[in-house]
Amino acid sequence: MRQLYIGGSWTASASDEFIDVVNPATEEIIDRVPAGSPDDVESAAGAARRAFPAWSETAASERGKLLGDAAELLKQRSEEIAKTIATDMGAPLGFARKVQTLMPATVLSSYAQLAESHPRESRVGNSMVVKEPIGVVAAITPWNYPLHQIVCKVAPALAAGCTVVLKPSEVAPLAAYALAEIFAEVGLPPGVFNLVSGRGPVVGEAMAAHPEVDMVSFTGSTAAGRRVAALAAESVKRVALELGGKSANVILPDADLALAVKVGVANCFVNAGQTCSAWTRMIVQRDQYDEAVRLAVEAARGYTVGDPFDESTRIGPLVSATQRDRVVRYINRGQEEGARLVAGGTERPHERGYYVEPTVFAAVEPGMTIEREEIFGPVLSLIPYTSEDQAVAIANDTKYGLAGAVWAATEDRAIGVARRLRTGQVAINGGRFNPLAPFGGYKQSGVGRELGEQGLEEYLETKAMQL
Repeated sequence: MRQLYIGGSWTASASDEFIDVVNPATEEIIDRVPAGSPDDVESAAGAARRAFPAWSETAASERGKLLGDAAELLKQRSEEIAKTIATDMGAPLGFARKVQTLMPATVLSSYAQLAESHPRESRVGNSMVVKEPIGVVAAITPWNYPLHQIVCKVAPALAAGCTVVLKPSEVAPLAAYALAEIFAEVGLPPGVFNLVSGRGPVVGEAMAAHPEVDMVSFTGSTAAGRRVAALAAESVKRVALELGGKSANVILPDADLALAVKVGVANCFVNAGQTCSAWTRMIVQRDQYDEAVRLAVEAARGYTVGDPFDESTRIGPLVSATQRDRVVRYINRGQEEGARLVAGGTERPHERGYYVEPTVFAAVEPGMTIEREEIFGPVLSLIPYTSEDQAVAIANDTKYGLAGAVWAATEDRAIGVARRLRTGQVAINGGRFNPLAPFGGYKQSGVGRELGEQGLEEYLETKAMQL
């Protein structure tokens, strides 16, 4: 039976309730984790507080070495952990290996280096400006990238000298347990990293409100992020939020249309569309619109939906029955509002499992529900425009601002349009995601940044000493 990891030991929860972990491809229960309680949060926060003085004063080189050792062990166990993620979250095994496991290992390695190399002191006139760890960090993470999102918070926090209490998603929590085992094995001091599994309204809210917690870092829905921020505000905690997105893929008329559509479809459908930064709105010049729709439909038909362990599978199941039902409701809503379903739909492609066919909508107009709201499934909307100014206006006409893309014949032209987009990341002509660059959003997509040096800065306080 799974336990919590508190103060360097595997510990029984104060609650006697457990949460079933379900394989979304088979709908079978594969494990159970404790449904933690506020008392468990109390224990974990206390352990983190007690560990903080010694850990914050540990040499940066030693903190970096421990993180580096953990990164190496994560790489060594990448196949095992990828299989775990493919099983409890449903990502195709190849994707689970490369993106869900090896990319977090890269991020962990980067913070092993930054722990020592990131400058902590500078001089401004007669002042010495120093950066110090903020304290105890509560990290609350989602199920769609169940290891990556943890590492994006835990690695910089530990590199900064903070201690951590982690609540992974109860929907896909098993990778968090694998990481806790790695931290224990490399010799991370007791209390520096703690894991309390459980539900958001119980464990997550107790963490956000706890007086011993100095900072909350949350990734999830915008609605849940508002709740976390409100609870943290009672004690004026620092809050970092990575929330939703409705990212636009702007294809200018001189771009390579076939390539832009092919890559755009791939980005929208990655991880079965369960990606906050997915380019779910494809914005195409009206004269090229019909051809773009045809290309998108053709591309969508090449995405095999099936068992995550089948090498031919490109889209696995959605993570849960709840998530599948949510996506189906959006597909129905799109048709009700007049959008034209040109690929996919609500039919179940397999008898068992929470699968949704890759879905493409044409005749989508700004303001439709499927154009405005984050669906979090493999659903693409194609929207026409007539002028570059209109394309930018459509792209920016959203409460979100997390990511996006621009395609043009020249890099300079694409960059010119990208500068006008109110969003935290923009891919230029298919530029690859960089796990060492800052990631985060404008507007209701969040507060703060993860990854890179900016990600480390989130966990540091600034002190000025006048000399």
